[in-house]
Amino acid sequence: MSGYTMLRNGGLGNGGQPWMLRWSSRIRLSWLSFTLFIILVFFPLIAHYYLTTIDDADDAGKRIFGPRAGNELCEVKHVQDLCRIRESVSEELLQLEAKRQELNSEIAKLNLKIEACKKSIENAKQDLLQLKNVISQTEHSYKELMAQNQPKLSLPIRLLPDKDETNVPLPKSRRNCRLHNCFDYSRCPLTSSFPVFVYNSDKYPFGNYVDPLIRQALEASVRTNVYVTENANIACIYVVLLGEMQETLMPKPNELEQQLHSLPYWRTDGHNHLIINLSRKSETQNYLYNVSTGRAMVAQSTFYDSQYRPGFDIVVSPLVHAMSEPNFLEIPSQVPVKRKYLFSFQGEKIESLRSSLQEARSFEEEMEGNAPADYDDRIITTLKAVQDSKLDFVMVEFTCKNQAKASLPTEWALCGERDDRLELLKQSTFALIITPGDSYLVISAGSAMRLFEALEVGAIPVILGEQVKLPYHDMIRWNEAVFIIPKPRITEVHFLLRSISDNDLLSMRRQGRFLWETYFSTSDTVFNTILATVRTRIQIPAAPIKEEPAVEIPHRTGKVAGTDPNMADNGDLDLGPVETEPPYASPKYLRNFTLTATDIYRNWNTAPGPFHLFPHTPFDPLLPSEAKFLGSGTGFRPIGGGAGGSGKEFQAALGGNVPREQFTVVMLTYEREEVLMNSLERLSGLPYLNKVVVVWNSPKLPSEDLLWPDIGVPIVVVRTEKNSLNNRFLPWNEIETEAVLSIDDDAHLRHDEIMFGFRVWREARDRIVGFPGRYHAWDIPHQSWLYNSNYSCELSMVLTGAAFFHKYYAYLYSYVMPQAIRDMVDEYINCEDIAMNFLVSHITRKPPIKVTSRWTFRCPGCPQALSHDDSHFHERHKCINFFVKVYGYMPLLYTQFRVDSVLFKTRLPHDKTKCFKFI
Repeated sequence: MSGYTMLRNGGLGNGGQPWMLRWSSRIRLSWLSFTLFIILVFFPLIAHYYLTTIDDADDAGKRIFGPRAGNELCEVKHVQDLCRIRESVSEELLQLEAKRQELNSEIAKLNLKIEACKKSIENAKQDLLQLKNVISQTEHSYKELMAQNQPKLSLPIRLLPDKDETNVPLPKSRRNCRLHNCFDYSRCPLTSSFPVFVYNSDKYPFGNYVDPLIRQALEASVRTNVYVTENANIACIYVVLLGEMQETLMPKPNELEQQLHSLPYWRTDGHNHLIINLSRKSETQNYLYNVSTGRAMVAQSTFYDSQYRPGFDIVVSPLVHAMSEPNFLEIPSQVPVKRKYLFSFQGEKIESLRSSLQEARSFEEEMEGNAPADYDDRIITTLKAVQDSKLDFVMVEFTCKNQAKASLPTEWALCGERDDRLELLKQSTFALIITPGDSYLVISAGSAMRLFEALEVGAIPVILGEQVKLPYHDMIRWNEAVFIIPKPRITEVHFLLRSISDNDLLSMRRQGRFLWETYFSTSDTVFNTILATVRTRIQIPAAPIKEEPAVEIPHRTGKVAGTDPNMADNGDLDLGPVETEPPYASPKYLRNFTLTATDIYRNWNTAPGPFHLFPHTPFDPLLPSEAKFLGSGTGFRPIGGGAGGSGKEFQAALGGNVPREQFTVVMLTYEREEVLMNSLERLSGLPYLNKVVVVWNSPKLPSEDLLWPDIGVPIVVVRTEKNSLNNRFLPWNEIETEAVLSIDDDAHLRHDEIMFGFRVWREARDRIVGFPGRYHAWDIPHQSWLYNSNYSCELSMVLTGAAFFHKYYAYLYSYVMPQAIRDMVDEYINCEDIAMNFLVSHITRKPPIKVTSRWTFRCPGCPQALSHDDSHFHERHKCINFFVKVYGYMPLLYTQFRVDSVLFKTRLPHDKTKCFKFI
């Protein structure tokens, strides 16, 4: 108790308290130091020992931190997370290792393939080199064989004789002049291209006497003629323009003769000279009758038999429209075939009028051998009897109301003014032309004028007098447009004219209209026809018709064309090989010089003029432009067709008579770049495609950053001078194939459809072959033609927004078709497809061919086209009626023919299968 008290009191009660306090303090310090030592030294050592020996435990019972029953050490949350992370990392490491091993295996395989490809490339290079050597050897052998079978030809050395000397033998008289004895062929080699030198009339005295209108018209024609040259030393022909001389200034015959003989290249006798004496009036006199023209050829409208030299001189038509183009709106239509008067005639015979009004002798007197002295008397009597019989409406007048104009002796003078005569002829089915009573008058200006006016308004000429020589009679088959009846048959004329069918009448009227437009209508046609007649006689080929030079717009091709699923949906069809070789152009139509000789003896229905275009024969070998582009059926063709077969054999090659051929796509566009690019991409992989010509119709050039697709064939972007739909049909020189696929930039056609259309066109190369069909119809209430786009089993047109045609028609459309039609296309910015259908039907007299059941071809989702505008159809109505006026009749023909193929699996809508289908 006392000790306890002492301790509580701190030992203050006796002397031991301070010592105890000091002892207890030491004990606490020592214990604290010892405890700290144990914690800081022994515990880390123990922990380190156990941590280093965790993985060395042999069994689960000896593992300090090993898994225990009940996951005793993982009961703590963060320890469980660490365990899961450890397991996940382990699995990922195992997966990565497996992938590494797999990639190493693939790399090894790819290395083996690379080595194999390198070996294959080396082998292919060796094979290619061997093939090139074989091809080179084959070509060399082919050339050797060709050289053995064909003689080596070179252009002949051109012979130009001295100016004052000629080796042509002199004829006994100028009346006996023919080409063989009055023409110097050495100045006109076959390869000379027929150079023509035209004297400048203003530099010579006779130029002052020529009618100013004729002189201006011919000078304008000379400036645009392809044969005219300014180098007189190389000229083949020297042309002297006399025209129609003014009576008040006309020189005497001896003065005119001296002026002609003083020409610088006359060379004493005027050989290789051509004197053109055109008449503009019906009373033109024969000024050259008493003029010695030497060996010069004469082309005029009036000839006496003693003056005319057959095969040497040229009978020409009068030049009525000297400085003006014919107005097609004033020319009457060719239908209806029958007109008010069956035939008509107005004229007065000045010198024999009194005797012609007397009663003619009977036929019994003629049968006894007493022929009348002048058949004109019998003609007057017979025609008056027909008129009095009232069986048909006829108009015959043998006395002019006004004073008849002066004419040659025994010639029937024309009555009234030209406009009055044309009005009568417009109401006449036939126009009688009575030749002069003087049998020695081969042709007169009055008769030529009557012929010109009858052809102009569509009255079929009926010429009484078989001795007449019509213009270019040795070149034109006049019997297809004119009736030439001997005067003794005058009593049978009425019966003959009434017996002719309407089809024959329309055919003759159409042919007469063609002859008038092509050879007589303007100064250009007259001058070109005269030169073409001389050129054909001396057997020089015509110059090729010009092509339109393409001004290419540079563009970048860097976009790989994609694959349109609609384009690739061809089923199991093999459309043909995609060309891997350079584009293959159609063989040129190379005319050899022997053809020009055979042309002379062929009876074509037209003269060899500058453009030999006529309705009944679309491909005339006389056509000069064919030497440039035509090869269908007449030119050389490669051999190797007749592959035959069916199924894949048929699909894999074109076969036929032209086993190797391609086509060119011509695509017109105007500032629709996105639509254009999509359309071009759809052409990728199209077999037999030669190239694509994009006609850029906008004055604004394409965007500089525009990337054009790479479709495997060249894309030529052509810049045009103006925005015109006629540019679609220009004969671009970039078009090197006969087949042309005209397609709009928003047209959507499958490859199998295009290939089928191409195959069908190859079977009908002279026709338009396409997809969307249209037809024309007669509007009875308004008495006019209508354009109709409704679905029909009958059609007369195929839209050229998706159609094949021959390049031949591009030349005709651009250079031969009347300019009035192209002007209307530019005015309305419409109707170019109708104009092309009119042209082809007019030439071939055949309708187009529609393929597949397609009636539209626009791509879905494309911007709205001009054809959706309401005014579009009104303009097309006007176009059809205007074109009918220009042509004089409706050339379009109806057809119910449509071509489908079971090989191409045409999809037929259920509501359109009622039409007939030809397979």
